Order: sequence, then C-alpha cells, then structure tokens
Amino acid sequence: MTVTNPVTNLQTLIRCASVTPAEGGALTALADMLRPLGFKIERMTASELGTPDIENLYARLGTEEPHLMFAGHTDVVPVGDAASWSHPPFAADIADGEMFGRGAVDMKGGIACFAAAVARHIEKHGPPAGSISFLITGDEEGPAINGTVKLLQWAAERGEKWDASLVGEPTNPDRLGDMIKIGRRGSISGFITVHGVQGHAAYPHLADNPVRSIIKLTEALLERPFDAGTDNFQPSNLEVTSIDVGNAATNVIAAKATAAFNIRFNDTWSVDTLRAEIIARLDAAAADQALRPGRPPTKYDIAWSDRPSQVFLTRNNALIASLSSAVENVTGQRPALSTTGGTSDARHIKDYCPVVEFGLVGQTMHMIDERVALSDLETLTEIYQTFIQRWFENADI
Repeated sequence: MTVTNPVTNLQTLIRCASVTPAEGGALTALADMLRPLGFKIERMTASELGTPDIENLYARLGTEEPHLMFAGHTDVVPVGDAASWSHPPFAADIADGEMFGRGAVDMKGGIACFAAAVARHIEKHGPPAGSISFLITGDEEGPAINGTVKLLQWAAERGEKWDASLVGEPTNPDRLGDMIKIGRRGSISGFITVHGVQGHAAYPHLADNPVRSIIKLTEALLERPFDAGTDNFQPSNLEVTSIDVGNAATNVIAAKATAAFNIRFNDTWSVDTLRAEIIARLDAAAADQALRPGRPPTKYDIAWSDRPSQVFLTRNNALIASLSSAVENVTGQRPALSTTGGTSDARHIKDYCPVVEFGLVGQTMHMIDERVALSDLETLTEIYQTFIQRWFENADI
C-alpha cells in the first residue's frame, strides 16, 4: 500500500461501510496504513449500558515530546436512498476528477490526507522530532458516548499527554484555505412542559389550556437578544425547535404542552449562567397573567439535556500560526480564524491540549453523492505536510 497517496488511502477507507456504530473494517484499514510507518497501534472498545459498543483506535509514532495528535472519526452517517446516488456510496468511484462515496468529506478524506502527509514527512525528513498520534473514534456521527471522550480518558490513564491537536473535520465553506476553526460556541438543549387541565373546547372555563402558557414561555426566550456577540464569537442564538401538545382532536383542550429549544452561546456565558438566565426569563413569563385572566400563575417544568457543551477558544501561537502559515504557503490564501458552526469532538479534546480544526470543503457532507475533488486531496495533504514540519519547528513557542 502506497500510504503517500491520499487518493488510494481514501478509496480504501470509503470501501469500508462503517456506518455508525459499525467499524466496517475502516479502523483495520487505517491501522494497516500506519503500521508500516512505525506507528504502535492499539484498539480499544468502549461500552456503556443502553448504547452500542464502539471500536476505537489509538496509534502513536515516537516516544518523545513534543507530541502532536491528529483526531477524527471513521464512522459515517447512513447513505439515505442508495438508488439516488449517481455512484454506489461505498464504491469510491472516480468521475470527472472527483471521488464519490459516503465519508469522502466527513471525514475519511481528512484522515487519508493526514496519513499521506505523515508518510511524506517521514520519506523526506525521517521520523518527527517528537511524536505524532492518531486518535480515531467510531461513533462521532452517533451517540458520541463510547468514542472520543472515553478514548481520551483511556489514553490519558496510560500516561499519554499531548501538546496540541488538529481535528480533520471539513471546515472550509467554499474552497480549501477559507477557514480554520479555533473554537466553538457552547450548546445547551432544554425541554419545557406546561401542565393544564384537559377539557372540551366549548367549555374553556372547565379546562386550563396549556397552549396559552407555552406560547408565552417560548416568546420570553425568543423576544430579547442574549448578547451582541464578542470579538471572537457571533451573538448567542436560541431556537425553539419543537412545540407539541400531542393532540389529534380539534375540539379537545390538551392536558399538557411541551417545547424544546437549543441555544448556541458565546463566551459571554457559561452553562450555569445561561441556564440561570433562561430560568429567570421563564419565571417572569410564568408570572405574567395577560393570557390567563383569573387563572393562577403558570406552573412549568424544565429538563436539560445530559451533555451540554461549553464554549471554548484556543489561544496557542505555535499551533495556530503553524497551520495558518501552512495553508497560506500552499494555497496563497490566508485562512479566516473562525468559531462558527456546530460542535465537534474538539469540545472534548480542549480539556487535554490546545486544539484547532482544518479539513476539506464541507459542501457535500451528509448529502447524496458526497464527493471530493482529487485536487483537494492533494492540496490538503500538502497543507498537512507543511503544517507537520512547521509545528515541530515551532512547538516551543
């Protein structure tokens, strides 16, 4: 296997049908790429009651510091309607200069390119003056319970320490070189329940309609901005994602109403302060009787999602400058340093070392006919190769 070629690397990985939670042979294929380069390969299976077992991989080249970690995932989302694909989703067909296949962009392409970059670095310079590791999970696209979180804990318990991490998620919106992610907004989800009294719609005095109250409560969350944004983050934003009464009858007042919401927040807030703000808004709305004349104050329950994500921002000159200069050197474009978008496994890695994200163009991820330009695979490999060299030169900054 010619590991220096990102195209053949990616074809091998795509042809492994690793839809979460199936390993599908993808981790085995990656191990076969890395082992000839001198990596020590370890496989770890994580379990938790009520969730599928997940196979993960940790590979390390070298034993000395500084230590650079590349992180990512080989699992992919389902293909959807396979008949709608112009090429079979796990065939890795090449047509008109593009490779088609589930995971081409998100994110087997990034893994294929980083493996090729390490191989080229070794071919040109010999092993790095330090250590490089691959921390690869199999459930980033699924529950994300038995993957990166537990793999990081497992490795740290064995004495592994990292000086920096690069996550190979597809960060570029339009073309390679557009964007490096240097942080992520936090995320909290919540669920509000208002209990009313079920009754006949023609006799509202005998019932208590919870719809009136759920509307008031959700309006309280939406009507006033949480902040105006900060130097590094856009304004915090809350979206009500569901309002439901579970009522199929038009002449029945429902017994309860529920609403779900999600807020992506910046560094103005923490999980605790934002939860307190949300409850304060709900309490004020619940006490307002404008929609409930003659009724007692609204009583509501709120439940929070189990795993909120804290906001974070990476401030590490060696890491950010090395990657930015590598991108500019290869593409001629200075990348924007961004914190936009959703969450990623970087939110877990930040607790162990500074982390940034850079990968392919994300326009087709999760779509029918997910695909990547072969030229982008070569360009990303060159960027990663340049980054590896510059990071080890600058790691003591």
